[in-house]
This record gives sequence, structure tokens and C-alpha cells, in this order.
Amino acid sequence: MMKYILVTGGVISGIGKGIIASSVGTILKSCGLRVTAIKIDPYINIDAGTFSPYEHGEVFVLDDGGEVDLDLGNYERFLDIRLTRDNNLTTGKIYQSVITKERRGDYLGKTVQVVPHITDAIQEWVVNQAKVPVDGDETEPQVCVIELGGTVGDIESMPFVEAFRQFQFKVKRENFCNIHVSLIPQPSATGEQKTKPTQNSVRELRGLDLIWFLIKSVEPSRSEAVVRTFSCWSDPEGLILLFRLLLQIMCRCSTALENSVKEKISMFCHVEPQQVICVHDVSSIYRVPLLLEEQGVVGYLSSRLNMPIQTKPRTMLAKWKEMSDRSDRLLEQCSIALVGKYTKFSDSYASVIKALEHSALAISHRLEVKYIDSAYLEPGTMQDEPVKYHEAWQKLCSADGILVPGGFGVRGTEGKIHAISWARKQRKPFLGVCLGMQLAVCEYARNVLGWSDANSTEFDPESKHPVVIDMPEHNPGQMGGTMRLGKRRTIFTTGNSVLRKLYGDAEYVEERHRHRFEVNPELKRHFEDQGFRFVGQDVEGERMEIIELEDHPYFVGVQYHPEFTSRPIKPSPPYLGLLLAAAGKLQSYLQKGCRLSPRDMYSDRSSSSSPDSEIAELRFPPVTDSA
Repeated sequence: MMKYILVTGGVISGIGKGIIASSVGTILKSCGLRVTAIKIDPYINIDAGTFSPYEHGEVFVLDDGGEVDLDLGNYERFLDIRLTRDNNLTTGKIYQSVITKERRGDYLGKTVQVVPHITDAIQEWVVNQAKVPVDGDETEPQVCVIELGGTVGDIESMPFVEAFRQFQFKVKRENFCNIHVSLIPQPSATGEQKTKPTQNSVRELRGLDLIWFLIKSVEPSRSEAVVRTFSCWSDPEGLILLFRLLLQIMCRCSTALENSVKEKISMFCHVEPQQVICVHDVSSIYRVPLLLEEQGVVGYLSSRLNMPIQTKPRTMLAKWKEMSDRSDRLLEQCSIALVGKYTKFSDSYASVIKALEHSALAISHRLEVKYIDSAYLEPGTMQDEPVKYHEAWQKLCSADGILVPGGFGVRGTEGKIHAISWARKQRKPFLGVCLGMQLAVCEYARNVLGWSDANSTEFDPESKHPVVIDMPEHNPGQMGGTMRLGKRRTIFTTGNSVLRKLYGDAEYVEERHRHRFEVNPELKRHFEDQGFRFVGQDVEGERMEIIELEDHPYFVGVQYHPEFTSRPIKPSPPYLGLLLAAAGKLQSYLQKGCRLSPRDMYSDRSSSSSPDSEIAELRFPPVTDSA
């Protein structure tokens, strides 16, 4: 039977449910289980595709083109799996599917209601999606970790809570449990860890009846008594039984939970002390699985869900610890200027930051990201806000490398072009992703080819030199799902490309896309005559996918988003190249004749794509300037 683990949250949103859900999946996968994950977002949007990054952070893109919540990026990075668009469930998707059935007459004239039709649709979706293979071997998963977004008690999440109240009864006690993540605040005035928010959050969970059906299905002889207990709270033994069967509380706090606080939560929330798990702040999110494993989460889940946990040493977690310990000991530092328009909210570039971290760790450097609002680099800012202007340029000039990520809209684009121009002229390592690549083309056209008005038609439809244009399939009248999305193949057109070498001298790569505009293919020859090379194209040879500038330490642009497939032990090649160049090690690394696939940086013997075997062979050899 499939095992289901529901992760809910209380007190506040953004508490770290996604990291905890990913970490639970990681430690179960390290035990030899096949794990999948589902993220439920209660908003009415069909998907995350039309969100501003300031709403929910970045829009993560999957192989099938699904535009989903950034937590699915955490699942993929932690578990090294490939999810689909249906692993992100929203209220909009559920209502859309139910209304479509109603229009077809599937309900045979019945009144369509939240209960049972919406709740049944939720349960059916979860059951069907949990069976979809995610490891690339067409093997059905054994465990499904489900994260319910928002906080328990929100009006928009009520249909999902009701659905899982029914669901636990259908799948039986031994196949379902709930991990509730709550906040333990620690006011600076007193320094005391407060449990009241967690008590209230668990009380809210009780009030929603998320668990009495479970008792009824497990112990029929006592079900009536337990239900009475639930109503009047008069039988402590029955009450403790009620919550002991289902709930595990994970407490988010800034410092380790004191024993007295843990015992207080245990007593007032009616769970055993071992069911209260401390998830305090740690140096790296990759330490969270280790933190949970140390507190016996594997043993609890194994017993609670009757799962076939392997007793052999868990090599995967041992190597995660090795990787985390190593990251804490790094001494050398490498700084990257991230020039974007959403820099006030770091989650807007979550996957970009993770890809940089993965690459920095691979070359034994501590990463420093310098966030620069691209609008502050524009001449107009010097007149209006000179302090911000000079601070932005000081950050840019002092960085070891420059990254211009993807984005939409005209605001700040001129500032990005100024940053790209500076990187090109000063021979500073540069990587442009999606819009960053398109603006690199615009900058070169303006300042080298002499086309002063060169621009993208997204920003200047009347430009006489439209070097970036709308794609044929783009529908400007509708925003959602009309971009070029998902995994596409890029063919290398030359054998001496730096990026091709970093990809292991591959003939082609398959990466994920998300864009509406592309480089104008009719103007290609004007650029290549001046040493601006298009070294990667799509399979039809019409779309420009990769650019490289000759006689530059590292000036690369990619139309796709390589950050979406970066992994802690398999850093993305374009980002790896940027970090190597920024650290002054790229040329020596290439000249040493190493196997250039990022995976092989850690081992000369690893040939499997499974995370356990790859991490088991983790080596992290130092990259030096000497041959």
C-alpha cells in the first residue's frame, strides 16, 4: 500500500514546510524507499505561471512545461527526481476539472457541491498522482509526501483539510500520518521560547476533525467512546490516544528546543515527547535531513506507517553530512553580482541562488551573492538617488563575476545592459540567462555593431534593429501557459565551445525553457562576423540557444534556465563555468584534461544517475591553478 505523509503548517506561512517535506522525503529515500511529492496550493490560480515573483517567489519550471510553486524545486533538488505539472495541485485545477465534468454531464444532473464532489476530486487526484514514477525507471513510488500550503484554519484550505479528513479513513491508519509544522517564537526581550502559538495551532487542527475518522477505522470497539472524548475532552487517556495515533509536531525555532519546552508541548498538545521534533536554524538547509534523522524521525515513521526500512548504514545521509560539514569549513570566497529587478525578495531567484551554491561548493569556495537592483545602475538614478547609484556600481565593480538572470518587463533593462557592457569591456566573467542572454545580444548590437536603437520588441516594438523578437507561437493576448516551456533539446554547432566542454563534450543538451522572445535569426551573421558566436541552436537550427564571446575569460548566455536542473552533487555546467572563471580556475581546469561532466568532478567511477550511488562516491577534489 502507498504510504501518505501530509505536512501541514500553523501560526504563519513561509515557516519552512517545503524544506521539511523535502527533508522527510530525503531520509526515507536514503532508507531505500521510492519517494514522490505533491504540493497543494489553495489559491484559485490554475498554476504559478502568471505570478509576480513578489507574490510567491520564483516560478519553477518542470520537464513537461509545468509552471509550478518553488517548493517543487526543493523536492527535485533534495530527492533528485523529475516531477510533472500534476504534482502541483491548486484550487483552480480542482474546480476546473470538476466544472469540466459537470459541463459534460458526468454528474448526471446532481447538484455539484464542495462535499462530496470537490473533496472527492482532491482525493482522486492525490491517489492517481502518487503512483506516477519520478525516478526515471517507471517504478511506482512507495511513499508520497504531501505539503498543504498556507496555514491550517485558512478559509481557502478548508476543502483540502476536509478531503484529507475523509482520505485518512479510506487509506487506513497504517498508511497515513500528519506532520504539523509550527512556530516557536523567542522574543528578544525575554529570550524565552513561547509554546502558546503551537498550542493554538494544534487546537485548530483538532477542531477541524482531521483525525477522528482514523480512530474509528483503527479501533472500532472504542470508536464511540473516543468520539465522545473528542466532544467533551473529559477522558485524558482517550485524548492522548487520539493524537498519538496520528500527529507529529515539528517546531521551527531559532535555537534548539529546551527540554522543558518540549515537555510542555508534549503535555498540552497530547503527544509523546518523541513526537515533538526540534527544527532549529542551521548553517545550511542541507543539514535539515540530518537534524530530523538524529531525532528519530525514521524510526517513528517506520513504526507508525509500518514501512519496510532497510537496516543497512545509510550512505546517502552520511555523504550529505560530509557535504554539509565541508561547506561550513570553506575559507576561500567568491562573489557574484546578481543584477535583477526582484532583488528585494531572495525567493524570486531561489533556483539561481541554489545553482550558484552548488557550483561554489564544488570548487571549494564560499559564495557571496551581491544583490543589485538593475534600475540603480541606470544614469537616471545618479540624478535622483546618487547614493544608491554609486552603491550599486561599487557592488558590481567589486564582484568576481556577474549574473543577469531571467525576467519580464522593461523596468531595469537598461541597467542590465550597462552591467553586461561593463562585464564585456572589463573582461569580467559573465553569465546571462534567458532575458540576460537577450540583453547581451542587444548590448553587443548597440556598442559593437553600431546599431544604437537595437532592442527587443518586448521593450521597443518600433526598433529599426529588432535583435530580439516574438516567437511565432506566442499569443500576446493571453499570458498563462503561452510561452515556450519545458525541456527542449539544444544542439552544439561547434566543437570548441567552452560550454560544450563543461557539459562533458556532449553533442546536445536538454534543458528547461520559459520565454516568449528569441534572438532574431535573420541577424545572426552580423554578430558572428564580429566574433559573437551562437554555439547552440534548437533542433531545427532556427532558434539561438547559447552565445559565447571569443577572447573573453567567460562570456556566456543561454536562452534556457539551467538552474532548474542543478543538484547539490551535480551543479549546472553554465553556473559551474561562471564560478570557475570568477575564481580564476576555469582555464587550468579545462587544460588538466579532467572529465568535464559536473557529476564526474566528484568521482572517477560514478556512472549511475541514482543519488545514493553518486553521493556515495562523493570526492570533491580540489581545483587548483597548477596543471
